[in-house]
Amino acid sequence: MMDKKAQAAADFNSLNILYFLYKWRKQLIIVAIAAFVISCIVALTIKEKYKSTVILFPATTNSISKALLAENNVKQEDVLQFGEEEEAEQMLQILNSDEIRTRVCEKYNLMEHYGIDPTDKLKRTKLYDEFQSNITFKRTEYMSVKIEVMDNNPELASDMANDIAALHDSTKIRIQRERAQKALEIVEREYKDKEADVNAMLDSIKVINSYGIYDYESQSERTNEQYIIAISKGDLRAVKLLEEKLKIIALYGTTYVSYRENLYMQRKQLNLLKTKYEEAKVDATEVLPQKFVVSHAFPAEKKSYPVRWVIVVVSTFATLLAAIIAILLLENLRQIRNEVKEGPSEA
Repeated sequence: MMDKKAQAAADFNSLNILYFLYKWRKQLIIVAIAAFVISCIVALTIKEKYKSTVILFPATTNSISKALLAENNVKQEDVLQFGEEEEAEQMLQILNSDEIRTRVCEKYNLMEHYGIDPTDKLKRTKLYDEFQSNITFKRTEYMSVKIEVMDNNPELASDMANDIAALHDSTKIRIQRERAQKALEIVEREYKDKEADVNAMLDSIKVINSYGIYDYESQSERTNEQYIIAISKGDLRAVKLLEEKLKIIALYGTTYVSYRENLYMQRKQLNLLKTKYEEAKVDATEVLPQKFVVSHAFPAEKKSYPVRWVIVVVSTFATLLAAIIAILLLENLRQIRNEVKEGPSEA
């Protein structure tokens, strides 16, 4: 019994693998030929796809006003600087947005192009699955972003890749402009309110000016000097006129000073608001490209998928390996059955 078990184990060790292959050579050859023929047929039926690629670098500039109109004491952004990891991740997030995917699907009628039934309940899910399988966005080791589009029409693939790159800008600008427009409305409202306050103060000062008050400190000092001189000379008429003038100065002088000091502060704030208003207006109305295009997509001259010889070779060897494993299992099962049958008789 022990000799038979040892002999059975020796039949399937690595030293006798050639004998095993030779023993089953006819079956394995048939399997290999069948796998080769079937994989060739399948490979030939797979639709060819062409790949188009766009390489982008994100820009670091988000605010046009800070990049171009900022004061000297404010750190300006470099409009020519390439973005880094954070900007690349933001670019990928925008490229993967529903807005870009929906606009591309609608523009190129991808539901019909991919052969999806428009009455199917899962039509949108199938469409998005096809979109994700044919259109990919990747970050490279150089912190650029690669857009790859696969399609059986090389012209369509290149058009979609270039359009997606353009849609990144329009989508990001729309998102930023919504916020910039709200900021502009807030700053504009504050600016106009402050301008109205300044104009109201100017009107009040003009009214005080109509009473002859133009410079409280100097007028008060000179009038007092003239008043003392008039008293010393005994000029009663001049004293009376100067007393009236001093009463007016005393009545409106402090109000004038208050308005003047407040006007100075309000004008200073108005100038700051005007600067912010002009910056916000630029951010809400002007546009800078949000990316650097390193390479545009062009129609591919040769297919990228499928690589038919790889499919045939891999499928054939995989099928052959599966056949060998299946035969080994069958041989082992047969030997186990024989051992079970022989066991009671020897006992």
